[in-house]
Amino acid sequence: MNTLQAGDKVPDFTVKDQDGNNISLSDYTGKKLVVFFYPKASTPGCTAEACDLRDHYKELQDAGYSLLGVSADSEKRQKNFKEKYEFPFPLLADEDKEVIKAFGVWGEKKFMGKVYDGIHRKTFIVNENGIVERVIDKVKTKVHASQILE
Repeated sequence: MNTLQAGDKVPDFTVKDQDGNNISLSDYTGKKLVVFFYPKASTPGCTAEACDLRDHYKELQDAGYSLLGVSADSEKRQKNFKEKYEFPFPLLADEDKEVIKAFGVWGEKKFMGKVYDGIHRKTFIVNENGIVERVIDKVKTKVHASQILE
Protein backbone atom coordinates (compact mmCIF):
# COMPACT_ATOMS: atom_id res chain seq x y z
CA MET A 1 0.00 0.00 0.00
CA ASN A 2 1.63 3.21 -1.16
CA THR A 3 -0.06 5.93 0.84
CA LEU A 4 0.30 9.50 -0.39
CA GLN A 5 2.58 11.56 1.86
CA ALA A 6 3.03 15.26 2.52
CA GLY A 7 4.48 16.85 -0.62
CA ASP A 8 2.87 14.34 -3.03
CA LYS A 9 0.59 15.55 -5.81
CA VAL A 10 -2.87 13.99 -5.67
CA PRO A 11 -3.79 12.30 -8.98
CA ASP A 12 -6.92 13.82 -10.50
CA PHE A 13 -10.02 11.70 -10.09
CA THR A 14 -13.69 11.82 -11.01
CA VAL A 15 -16.12 9.80 -8.89
CA LYS A 16 -19.86 10.06 -8.28
CA ASP A 17 -21.20 11.48 -5.04
CA GLN A 18 -24.27 10.29 -3.14
CA ASP A 19 -26.58 11.94 -5.71
CA GLY A 20 -24.79 10.64 -8.79
CA ASN A 21 -23.01 13.94 -9.55
CA ASN A 22 -19.45 13.73 -10.85
CA ILE A 23 -16.94 15.15 -8.37
CA SER A 24 -13.35 15.72 -9.51
CA LEU A 25 -10.26 16.81 -7.67
CA SER A 26 -9.95 19.62 -10.22
CA ASP A 27 -13.26 21.07 -8.93
CA TYR A 28 -11.29 22.08 -5.84
CA THR A 29 -8.34 23.81 -7.54
CA GLY A 30 -7.62 26.99 -5.60
CA LYS A 31 -9.30 25.63 -2.45
CA LYS A 32 -7.98 23.80 0.59
CA LEU A 33 -9.52 20.35 0.72
CA VAL A 34 -9.93 17.79 3.49
CA VAL A 35 -10.41 14.27 2.09
CA PHE A 36 -11.41 11.83 4.80
CA PHE A 37 -11.59 8.10 4.14
CA TYR A 38 -13.79 5.90 6.28
CA PRO A 39 -14.32 2.13 6.13
CA LYS A 40 -18.12 1.93 5.97
CA ALA A 41 -21.08 4.30 6.04
CA SER A 42 -23.34 4.21 9.11
CA THR A 43 -20.97 2.17 11.29
CA PRO A 44 -20.31 3.60 14.79
CA GLY A 45 -16.77 4.94 14.28
CA CYS A 46 -17.52 6.39 10.86
CA THR A 47 -20.69 8.00 12.14
CA ALA A 48 -18.87 9.56 15.13
CA GLU A 49 -16.14 10.90 12.83
CA ALA A 50 -18.46 12.37 10.19
CA CYS A 51 -20.81 13.84 12.84
CA ASP A 52 -17.85 15.57 14.52
CA LEU A 53 -16.87 17.09 11.16
CA ARG A 54 -20.49 18.14 10.63
CA ASP A 55 -20.69 19.75 14.07
CA HIS A 56 -17.50 21.76 13.38
CA TYR A 57 -18.20 22.40 9.71
CA LYS A 58 -18.45 26.16 10.12
CA GLU A 59 -15.04 26.33 11.84
CA LEU A 60 -13.55 24.18 9.06
CA GLN A 61 -15.11 26.43 6.42
CA ASP A 62 -13.88 29.53 8.26
CA ALA A 63 -10.38 28.02 8.09
CA GLY A 64 -10.87 27.75 4.31
CA TYR A 65 -11.47 24.01 4.03
CA SER A 66 -13.84 22.11 1.75
CA LEU A 67 -14.62 18.54 2.83
CA LEU A 68 -15.03 15.29 0.93
CA GLY A 69 -15.89 11.99 2.58
CA VAL A 70 -14.90 8.81 0.73
CA SER A 71 -15.70 5.13 1.15
CA ALA A 72 -16.45 2.22 -1.19
CA ASP A 73 -20.15 2.29 -0.31
CA SER A 74 -22.81 2.57 -3.01
CA GLU A 75 -24.46 5.89 -3.90
CA LYS A 76 -27.59 4.68 -2.13
CA ARG A 77 -25.74 3.89 1.12
CA GLN A 78 -23.90 7.21 1.00
CA LYS A 79 -27.15 9.08 0.35
CA ASN A 80 -28.85 7.38 3.32
CA PHE A 81 -25.84 8.16 5.55
CA LYS A 82 -25.72 11.81 4.45
CA GLU A 83 -29.49 12.36 4.80
CA LYS A 84 -29.81 10.59 8.14
CA TYR A 85 -27.11 12.74 9.75
CA GLU A 86 -27.56 15.85 7.58
CA PHE A 87 -23.94 16.10 6.48
CA PRO A 88 -23.25 19.42 4.71
CA PHE A 89 -20.45 17.91 2.57
CA PRO A 90 -20.53 15.39 -0.30
CA LEU A 91 -19.78 11.70 0.23
CA LEU A 92 -18.11 9.92 -2.66
CA ALA A 93 -19.37 6.47 -3.63
CA ASP A 94 -15.98 5.10 -4.69
CA GLU A 95 -17.19 1.60 -5.53
CA ASP A 96 -14.33 1.01 -8.01
CA LYS A 97 -11.87 2.27 -5.37
CA GLU A 98 -10.36 4.79 -7.80
CA VAL A 99 -9.82 7.50 -5.17
CA ILE A 100 -9.14 4.98 -2.41
CA LYS A 101 -6.29 3.44 -4.42
CA ALA A 102 -5.02 6.82 -5.69
CA PHE A 103 -4.51 7.92 -2.06
CA GLY A 104 -3.22 4.48 -1.07
CA VAL A 105 -5.65 3.78 1.76
CA TRP A 106 -6.72 0.27 0.63
CA GLY A 107 -4.80 -2.54 2.24
CA GLU A 108 -4.49 -5.24 4.82
CA LYS A 109 -6.30 -4.72 8.09
CA LYS A 110 -6.57 -6.81 11.22
CA PHE A 111 -9.70 -6.99 13.32
CA MET A 112 -10.37 -9.47 16.12
CA GLY A 113 -7.73 -11.87 14.82
CA LYS A 114 -8.95 -11.78 11.21
CA VAL A 115 -6.87 -10.33 8.39
CA TYR A 116 -8.70 -8.80 5.45
CA ASP A 117 -8.41 -6.03 2.89
CA GLY A 118 -10.22 -2.80 3.58
CA ILE A 119 -10.09 0.97 3.79
CA HIS A 120 -7.74 2.50 6.31
CA ARG A 121 -9.28 5.42 8.18
CA LYS A 122 -7.03 8.30 7.17
CA THR A 123 -7.49 11.98 6.40
CA PHE A 124 -5.53 14.04 3.90
CA ILE A 125 -5.21 17.83 3.95
CA VAL A 126 -4.70 18.96 0.33
CA ASN A 127 -3.60 22.49 -0.58
CA GLU A 128 -4.92 24.80 -3.33
CA ASN A 129 -2.57 23.20 -5.89
CA GLY A 130 -3.58 19.60 -5.23
CA ILE A 131 -0.52 18.79 -3.10
CA VAL A 132 -0.85 16.84 0.16
CA GLU A 133 0.08 19.12 3.06
CA ARG A 134 -0.58 16.75 5.92
CA VAL A 135 -1.75 13.20 6.52
CA ILE A 136 -3.65 12.30 9.69
CA ASP A 137 -2.93 8.59 10.21
CA LYS A 138 -4.37 8.22 13.69
CA VAL A 139 -7.85 9.62 13.31
CA LYS A 140 -9.63 10.25 16.60
CA THR A 141 -13.22 9.78 15.46
CA LYS A 142 -14.91 11.81 18.20
CA VAL A 143 -12.63 14.88 17.94
CA HIS A 144 -11.48 14.68 14.34
CA ALA A 145 -12.22 18.32 13.45
CA SER A 146 -9.80 19.52 16.13
CA GLN A 147 -7.08 17.30 14.63
CA ILE A 148 -7.58 19.03 11.27
CA LEU A 149 -7.71 22.52 12.77
CA GLU A 150 -4.70 22.12 15.10
